[in-house]
Amino acid sequence: MVKVTIDGIEIEVEEGTTILNAARQVGGDIVPPAMCYYSKLEGSGGKCRTCLVEVAAGSERDPRPMPKLMVSCSTQVQHGMVVKNLTSDRVKEARAGVTEFLLANHPLDCPVCDQAGECHLQDLGFENGKEGTRFEEEKRTFAPRDIGDKIKLHMNRCILCYRCVYTANQLTNKRVHGVLNRGDHAEISTYIEKALDNEFIGNVIDVCPVGALTDKTFRFKSRVWFLKPMNAHRDCPTCQGIATVWMFGNEIQRVTGRKDAYGEIETHNGKTAWLCNTCRFESKDVAQWTIEGPRVINRHSVISQGHYVLKNPLEDKSTVKNLK
Repeated sequence: MVKVTIDGIEIEVEEGTTILNAARQVGGDIVPPAMCYYSKLEGSGGKCRTCLVEVAAGSERDPRPMPKLMVSCSTQVQHGMVVKNLTSDRVKEARAGVTEFLLANHPLDCPVCDQAGECHLQDLGFENGKEGTRFEEEKRTFAPRDIGDKIKLHMNRCILCYRCVYTANQLTNKRVHGVLNRGDHAEISTYIEKALDNEFIGNVIDVCPVGALTDKTFRFKSRVWFLKPMNAHRDCPTCQGIATVWMFGNEIQRVTGRKDAYGEIETHNGKTAWLCNTCRFESKDVAQWTIEGPRVINRHSVISQGHYVLKNPLEDKSTVKNLK
């Protein structure tokens, strides 16, 4: 075990823990944002640079500060290390620059994007973005494409985090999509005459932090804050069958994996609860699921606001109106 101090808070973690995961053990606002890192995907991280932090003291043995800002998702803690995140002006300035860079080619289509209301890029822009923009050039544009019978690709929104590529590599037998070309021509695409049709390929929608990969069975049906997310499970021979079903009245509008506070699929019984395509796309009948109860979404979101009563409404008549 080693001791590390992050924004004045000392915590003891296992040796080999990254700064980002050490901050997540503390929780709260000191956790750096991460657009590309995904703890359930091996090799992820190091692409977006939103998790940069200042290391004011390298270790107890060598207390000298590290001259450059460090990527917290891949930098391991050392005993006696002192890290500054929210307390560093250098970090705030650098994160604002990274946010501006990620938004340089991103379209302003939040009003029509299915990811609105649960988009990590919206959160990043709100917390770290600047009021104005210096970008004067034309944004690069791509036409929306069907890359599977139930998956739509909006390359204009993609930030090239590589999460979907790692997901396909590690969950499917044969990946047929990836990052093509280089530099400002780089794009997510499928190989010629190929489509995403693996039984677990729908998970690329869950891992995408923006609205680049969307569910065609839910496309333009509703805003997520109009829906009620419910914990649910079903007997499934392919996956664990553990999901969040998003309901409007008594109808299921869409099915997603259960995500934690950092937008990552939760682990159940020691395994990541990835959803199969049958549960995600083809099981929209309420009778196919066992509804466990409300799922409270608390990541910078109003999705759960005013939807649920967590006690018996008969005990307090003033809460009955929230059931409507």
